[in-house]
Amino acid sequence: MSELTRLTLAEARDGLASKKFSAVELNEAFIDAVARAKTLNAYIVETPEKALERARASDERIAKGEARPLEGVPLGVKDLYATEGVQTTAASHILEGFVPPYESTVTANLWRDGATMLGKLNLDEFAMGSSNETSYFGPVISPWRRKNSDAKIVPGGSSGGSAAAVAARLCLGATATDTGGSIRQPAAFTGTVGIKPTYGRCSRWGIVAFASSLDQAGPIARNVRDAAILLRSMAGHDPKDTTSVDAPVPDYEKAVGASVKGKVIGIPKEYRLDGMSAEITALWERGVNWLRAGGAEIREISLPHTKHALPAYYIVAPAEASSNLARYDGVRYGLRRTGKDIVDLYELTRAEGFGKEVRRRIMIGTYVLSAGYYDAYYLRAQKIRTLIKRDFDLAYAAGVDAILTPATPSPAFALGEKGAADPVEMYLNDVFTVTVNMAGLPGLVVPAGLSSDGLPLGLQLIGRPFEEETLFALGEAIEQAAPKIALPEPWWV
Repeated sequence: MSELTRLTLAEARDGLASKKFSAVELNEAFIDAVARAKTLNAYIVETPEKALERARASDERIAKGEARPLEGVPLGVKDLYATEGVQTTAASHILEGFVPPYESTVTANLWRDGATMLGKLNLDEFAMGSSNETSYFGPVISPWRRKNSDAKIVPGGSSGGSAAAVAARLCLGATATDTGGSIRQPAAFTGTVGIKPTYGRCSRWGIVAFASSLDQAGPIARNVRDAAILLRSMAGHDPKDTTSVDAPVPDYEKAVGASVKGKVIGIPKEYRLDGMSAEITALWERGVNWLRAGGAEIREISLPHTKHALPAYYIVAPAEASSNLARYDGVRYGLRRTGKDIVDLYELTRAEGFGKEVRRRIMIGTYVLSAGYYDAYYLRAQKIRTLIKRDFDLAYAAGVDAILTPATPSPAFALGEKGAADPVEMYLNDVFTVTVNMAGLPGLVVPAGLSSDGLPLGLQLIGRPFEEETLFALGEAIEQAAPKIALPEPWWV
C-alpha cells in the first residue's frame, strides 16, 4: 500500500481509471502515511473519515464510467481555506475551534471534480511568515535534511505544511496561497513545484484574507504536470469574488511538453544581487543553458524598480492585513476573552489570540495608514507598485515571453536560524518573489538542483498575465533537463 504514495497525481489518476487499485485503497495508503508522520507537524486537522467517504463514492462513479477529472485523488488543504464542517484556523489561536458553515470556492471546485480531503495543512499564522515557524500549532518540519546533519530544516512559508506534505508523500497535491511568495518559496525549499497564478485566475472567496490585493490561490505538487492538472480544477470565474476574472480556463495539462523553441526568455540584471550565493548564480546559469538548448532565445532585460519591491511590499501587505484582521475581535466568532467593557474584550482577545509576528504586522500596517504617515508610506508604496508593474509590461511589450530568475536567495535553513533577533532577515527570503505579487503576474517554481548541503534549489519563471500555459511548457523543459531530485525517504516514521 505504501507504494501507492510514491505515485504522481497523474499516475494515480491513470491507475484509478484503469482500475489497478481502488480510490479507497489509494486514500487508505495516504491516511496511513499521514498518521505515521506526526513528527513533521504538517497537518493541523486530519479528516480520514471524510476522505474515505468520498473515496467510496469515487469508486462507485469509476465503476459506472462517470469519473471526473480528479476522481478519488487525495489532497491536503492549507488551513486558510474555509472547509464546511471542518475547523479552519489560519494557524491562529484566535480562530481555534471555528468551524465554517460554508466551503471556499477553490475547494468546492476540487470536490466538484472528485478530489478527496485528507485534512487541513499547517501554515504560518494568517500566512505571515517565510518558514512556517509562526503557527500557533507549532512549526512544520521539512522532510529534507542537510548532509550528515539531524538539524530540523524549515519547509518555507507560509504554505510550509502544503510543501512538506507533498514532499513527504502525505498527499498527492495541496492547495496553497501566495501573497509575497508563499507558494513558490516553500516549493523551492522542498523540491516540489508551485504555481502562483495570475491575480484573479482563482477565486479568493472563502480564503482567510491576509492582503487582499496580493493574495492568490494556487497548487503545490510533485511535478509540473500535476500542478497543471490541479490548477485547471482550482481556477475559474466566481461571481462571489469581484476580483475573479471571467475568462475561459485552458486545459493546462496540454501545455506540458509543448515546444519552447522560439520563446524569448528575459534575464533581469537587477536580480543579480550583491553577495548572492555562488550556488544560486550557477543554478541560474544552468537554467539559462537548459532553455537555450531547448530552442529558446535568451535576452538580458532591465526591471529597474526591482530594488524598491521588498520595502514597498512590506508597507502594502501589512497595511491591508491591519484592515483585514480588524474583524477578529472576539465578538462574532473564534476566541473571546471578556473584560470590564467592550474595549477590554477587544484588547484581551487580540493580545492573546494573535501571535508575535501577526501583532507586529498589524502594528506596522496601522502605522503606515495613520493620518500623519499615509502619504509618506502607503501612497508612495502604491506608486512604486505601479512602476514595478510597468517594468514588466515594457519587457513583455518588447517581445519577452517569460522571465527566468532564482526562486530564493539560499537553500532552506534550520529552525531558529533566521529572524529571531532581526525580522528583516526573514523578510529578505521574499526578495525574488514579491515583484510577481505586486504586479499581479503568474509565477512558477521548478526544482532544478541540490545545494552542497544536499537541499533543494529552485528556479522561478514569471509569465505574462493569464499565460500560465507558457510557464507550464517552460517549466516542463527545465524539469526534463535538470537532474532528477529524489524526494527524501521517510526518516520521520
